[in-house]
Amino acid sequence: MRINKYLATLGVASRRSIDTLILQSKILVNGRVAMQGMDVSDEDEIVIDGQKLKMKLEKEIDEKVYYMLNKPLEVLSSSSDDRGRTTVVDLVKTNKRIFPIGRLDYMTTGLILLTNDGELFNRLVHPKSEIYKKYYLKVFGEVKKYEIEQLKKGVNLEDGKTLPAKVSTVKIENNKTSLYISIREGKNRQVRRMIEKFGYKVLMLRREKIGELSLGDLPEGKYRELTKEEIEYLYSI
Repeated sequence: MRINKYLATLGVASRRSIDTLILQSKILVNGRVAMQGMDVSDEDEIVIDGQKLKMKLEKEIDEKVYYMLNKPLEVLSSSSDDRGRTTVVDLVKTNKRIFPIGRLDYMTTGLILLTNDGELFNRLVHPKSEIYKKYYLKVFGEVKKYEIEQLKKGVNLEDGKTLPAKVSTVKIENNKTSLYISIREGKNRQVRRMIEKFGYKVLMLRREKIGELSLGDLPEGKYRELTKEEIEYLYSI
């Protein structure tokens, strides 16, 4: 995993702050000065500003924890923020160093998973996992049938064509369309960009499922621990 993403995932600092430390030659990997964009893993010895990162030892000692959070609006899907904004980690009360699995953008609500289990994180974010994530959204305007079909086939975005999506319309009322979109990739702000490609304004967007894990009736801003069965399911994917 890229070093800035790896350290940000562990809650060390934001990616931007880590990039700054790298430019200042304050991070060593296996005794050598770290370079931007280099890949690292749990097996590497990382020293930050003279202090050794003891994540391997912590992984062996720490009890693994797994949470499902219903992320509210205007909360960052990160472990920390150098501008002092609220993050998903701030909303979960634990003495463990946890991090989110994947991201939801600032103005999207819904299901996000948090854990201190690096192995599970790597499993779920790996491109080969292809886990469907289901979103409910409401847009301004009446989405046409041919546009739904195009969403199902894939949409050309700036960073490439999206994989085929599962799409179903809930209702069209008062010049607003409610629909579900399920995708199995993780391009930045993908669902928003897919629907905006047709000129529609997204009024609300909520992630409701990751694979078979469902948000259910968990209130916005609240969280709960995953059950043993849910954890086993995630490892089976």
